[in-house]
Amino acid sequence: MAAAAVLALSACAPQAPEEAAGGTPTAGDDTLTIATTTDVVNYNPLIGNSRSDYWMTNLMYPHLLSIGDDGSKSAELATEWGYVDDTTGYYEIRDDMTWSDGTPVTANDVAFTMNAVKRDAPSGTFYGQMTNFESATAVSDTRVEITLTQPDSSIVEEIGFWGNVVPQHVFEPAGSVAEFPNDGSNGGWVSAGPFVMDSVQVGQSYTLERTEDYPLVEGGTPLPAKIVYRVFPDVNTEILALQSGEVDVIANSLPPAQVKQLQGTDGIEVQEVTGLGYSHMTYNMTNPDLAKVEVRQALAHAADYEAIRNVVLQGQAVSTGSSPLMPVLSKYYDDSITEYEFDTDKSRELMEKAGYTADANGMFPVSFRLIYSLQDPVTSQWAQLVKDSSAKAGISIELQGTERNTYLAMTNQGDFDIYAGNFAIMDDPVTNFALSYLPDGAINYTYVDDPELNALIAKAAQTFDEDEKISIMRDAAKIVHENVYDNIMYTQNLYVAHSSDWSGFISKPSELLSIVNPISVASAYKVSD
Repeated sequence: MAAAAVLALSACAPQAPEEAAGGTPTAGDDTLTIATTTDVVNYNPLIGNSRSDYWMTNLMYPHLLSIGDDGSKSAELATEWGYVDDTTGYYEIRDDMTWSDGTPVTANDVAFTMNAVKRDAPSGTFYGQMTNFESATAVSDTRVEITLTQPDSSIVEEIGFWGNVVPQHVFEPAGSVAEFPNDGSNGGWVSAGPFVMDSVQVGQSYTLERTEDYPLVEGGTPLPAKIVYRVFPDVNTEILALQSGEVDVIANSLPPAQVKQLQGTDGIEVQEVTGLGYSHMTYNMTNPDLAKVEVRQALAHAADYEAIRNVVLQGQAVSTGSSPLMPVLSKYYDDSITEYEFDTDKSRELMEKAGYTADANGMFPVSFRLIYSLQDPVTSQWAQLVKDSSAKAGISIELQGTERNTYLAMTNQGDFDIYAGNFAIMDDPVTNFALSYLPDGAINYTYVDDPELNALIAKAAQTFDEDEKISIMRDAAKIVHENVYDNIMYTQNLYVAHSSDWSGFISKPSELLSIVNPISVASAYKVSD
């Protein structure tokens, strides 16, 4: 507890844009056009669930903290953060940021946002991390203190990173923050980021105008005058648009098959982005067949992970050992947890152990519906491989690919047997396990409720000693692995593409941040016409 009580992290100055030929770049009249494959579902950052939601609202609503390639947190709106004691956290925030209507950003906005999220329970990661949050108080214009219901060694950094701060004077009059559409119909948008939404053509484009005062970048003013997000049906159309000069950046990561092709294309730069997430399958345990551990184990042994990584990912991914503790989280990673062996004979033995008998064609009397997003070309490919290899084990899988926002809605409703997808950032093991495996976890798609696992997660959350916390989380990961509460398939670094006419991008880990994070977009500048 003594270590927790003195924890305080200092601000890190944002990286400056690299110099252009004529010296340090200055704000100009250029428009940066960014491609995406999804429309905005919610303009309210507290309830967003699409990548496009996140990319665009991030340009308007700041976070207290940012993140490094190893998951460590750094300053954004906050300059210091930590714990006063085991049930009291704090943030000191900058005093030089304003909303685009001229209203200062203060600790009142931060406290209001946190209290409103706790009160109104909007769906999403922010609220999902507030289990031990009781209240927030602005003790001055620049200091917020949060009261916890019990010790939680992760919450200060996690809600500081995951939660956007919204303007109290806009959101409070609207009532519930879980229901406020924030669609601009109440007089337009108000931003404390580098850009503010100006106009929308649903299904086509979203235009954001520069805010003149953004102290987080060199010079205090974003360099592009406008940001235009254009919506395309798929990544192949995005690539054609980039090659033709219709767009300057592709926001989503490139399919592995396209990386080498674009690396050799004149006028296009391909940039590597650190991955802090993983791809996985989860098995819905509300299905009586999938409630049997032997069936989940049989499915786990019926997937050819090496073929998926080599054929679909073209070697651009690595195994996590079928563990939710990824290698990039090097302090927590446990190499004694090994990947599920691809063995269809073993799958059959497990199905028979679960009480199933194969028919004359070698197929067991079960069929599972696997959902995935059609806008995710990588998962779309490996889902077919999983179907094919599972059939060899006598297990039928029906593939159901849908438009991304439909897929997300189905996921949230539990309308699937097998969920196939990925999470962009899994940065703090305790928080990630709480969200993924506790009964009320926001992304508990297996619907697991394991008392032993629950107890370990709760114990880790209250443990401030790092070595002890690591030991607890490794034990928790073994339970997840043995019971196949999550089938972690691989983690990978990502590749994004932009026109070589633009420079100054500042990469952050994950597809969510990548080179379309606020600092990066505000620092980008055109180097040629």
